[in-house]
Amino acid sequence: MVVQHNLTAMNSNRMLGITTGAQAKATEKLSSGYKINRAADDAAGLAISEKMRKQIRGLTQASANAQDGISAVQTAEGALTEVHDMLQRMNELAVKAANGTMSESDRAAIQSEVDQLVTEIDRVSNTTKFNETYLLKGSNGGTAGKLTYKLATAAMNSAGVASDINFDAKTGTASKAMTSMAPVALGAGAQLGDQTISSAISTVTNVAGKTITIGQTTYVFVSNTTKVDGAPASLSKLSVNAAVKEINDAGNDNLKAFSSMDAMMAEIKHKYGEDIKTVTSYTEGSTVKLKFEAFADVNDAIDLSLHVGADSSDDNKIAMNIAQMSARGLGVNGLDLSGDNDKKATAAIDVIADALQKVSDQRATLGAIQNRLEHTIANLDNVVENTTAAESQIRDTDMATQMVTYSNNQILAQAGQAMLAQSNQSNQGVLSLLG
Repeated sequence: MVVQHNLTAMNSNRMLGITTGAQAKATEKLSSGYKINRAADDAAGLAISEKMRKQIRGLTQASANAQDGISAVQTAEGALTEVHDMLQRMNELAVKAANGTMSESDRAAIQSEVDQLVTEIDRVSNTTKFNETYLLKGSNGGTAGKLTYKLATAAMNSAGVASDINFDAKTGTASKAMTSMAPVALGAGAQLGDQTISSAISTVTNVAGKTITIGQTTYVFVSNTTKVDGAPASLSKLSVNAAVKEINDAGNDNLKAFSSMDAMMAEIKHKYGEDIKTVTSYTEGSTVKLKFEAFADVNDAIDLSLHVGADSSDDNKIAMNIAQMSARGLGVNGLDLSGDNDKKATAAIDVIADALQKVSDQRATLGAIQNRLEHTIANLDNVVENTTAAESQIRDTDMATQMVTYSNNQILAQAGQAMLAQSNQSNQGVLSLLG
């Protein structure tokens, strides 16, 4: 019998340590639900599991990307639904105006509604956006939603003359002040704004009002007339309407007179209808200004690239192109149904038909993309499900199997503790020899 080394106790202690370690691991696996909690548990399995997790999380986000794409498509297609409705109404009005029973005033009333619809089509194009991305404004130089107004600026400024009407890049508007016209004797050589009356007009009338020059044309608003000082009493001054007629009959094509601001603004809108949506007036201090809102230049189609995969390859990209659906993009800017005959209205029917076809083509494209994205989402979700199942086989704990191991280790631990206690008591027999 020896007392310095209790080998039985040492062996029991070693085995108890092994059992305790195994039980600790079993407890960790049961409590975490994973059989791989650190690389040491299964180095190869951990590497495979993490690659699968990358794929699963990437594909889950790709599915969300595709769903966002569907939302963007639905937003654009919903806006184009309204554009379609407005074009259908415009077609109805064009057919109505093309009827020979319509008078010039009837067509003018129809034109007023058409102008409002064209302006609204342009507004829908310029304001429809998804997550701060404009969907129907197109792309200019690779910048989505950027608009330019070069055509409108060129149309409303004289060739070779420094531009005095410049459209704001953000609002598409420009303003120009009208010039007050002091009383001017209406006759040959009279200076009205930038134009001169060269024909022989003999009146005893002074005209006053405001003028504005756009391009080569001077527009005159005659607000009142007065009699020239010293004129014979037997002669009377012209009325405002009569004075306006004299000016317009003077033979100067670059000089146009009006008896009301509304008539003058309507004429400007009609002349520059292909480039100008609206013409309005406002007062700034003591100055009257005209405000012009322009149709933007045509942009390229916007390219929205949807990433619908976990990897960086081009195969995981779905390109979605949406053309600019503005009034100019559809070709309905400056649509004219007015006049004393049906020629303009008849021609407008074909213009509107072309616009309807453009919107139909774009909506069909968007619908096809939406259907494709729905299939993409279904496939991604299926791959995520199957990959998750595979990753679960590698990493998740089989609770039933692990409980068997845990129970075995618990029994062994209890037995080991009992045997260690017995081993520690075995050397007590030496004391009897010493007695």
